[in-house]
Amino acid sequence: METADTLSFALNDRIQDREIGPQYVPLALLGQFETDVEEFLRGSQRDVDLSQVIVSIESGSLTIVATGLRAAGSLWTDIARLVDPAALGVIDPKRAAVVERWQAAARKHPSRRYRLTDMRGRFSIEVDTDSDFRDRTEVSWVPVEKHLFGTIIDWGGKTNPNVHLDVGYGRTLKIASSQRLLAEEPENRLYKPALLHVAAEENFKTGELRNMTLLAFEERMPTWDETGFDELVRKGTRAWAQVSDDWLEELRGGGE
Repeated sequence: METADTLSFALNDRIQDREIGPQYVPLALLGQFETDVEEFLRGSQRDVDLSQVIVSIESGSLTIVATGLRAAGSLWTDIARLVDPAALGVIDPKRAAVVERWQAAARKHPSRRYRLTDMRGRFSIEVDTDSDFRDRTEVSWVPVEKHLFGTIIDWGGKTNPNVHLDVGYGRTLKIASSQRLLAEEPENRLYKPALLHVAAEENFKTGELRNMTLLAFEERMPTWDETGFDELVRKGTRAWAQVSDDWLEELRGGGE
């Protein structure tokens, strides 16, 4: 497919009963739109060098026209796919995230409309309150068992007992449990590090876990056994010392 060079990103909306444009636009909305355009152009592969992209702000709406995009292969591939709203799940994830933000904003503000246009007139993609861009790719969840390490910051519950596990990086996991399992636990584990054995469903594409259920508290914490590791190294060294050089040479392809 012949590549183009120029894309137009247009934002239409009414703020205080007045059409937005280059002369009238809330600063926060302008900043977010510019960020969205940059993220969409760059994508995850960063095959667009933004320092080489020239833009102009045009009237008629708030419109950013970007030129210098001829070599951006994945950009044009993704745009061609976006003609089908059901294809959101197969384009670059950063570009998909921009479209999802636009879709959410348009549904929150019915007067808002985003338009992405190829300046050669081959396509025009609109995101508004009536569009339906979604990730419809099939997602498979598989049953797994995992060991999760963290600090228990809450546990219990009268009707839906659970354990809240702080795993660091600002993330807390809510893990379902049974009253019996918590009642029979002899140790008060609140605000202490713990290793939990859980059953869950895992998204094979992203690694996300859902529907986590506590199976058991593990008694032994994972530790590094330096003595045991050194012993394995010594055993391996002794074993390899007994291997002949001729056999190793044959494995390397040096033998006839």
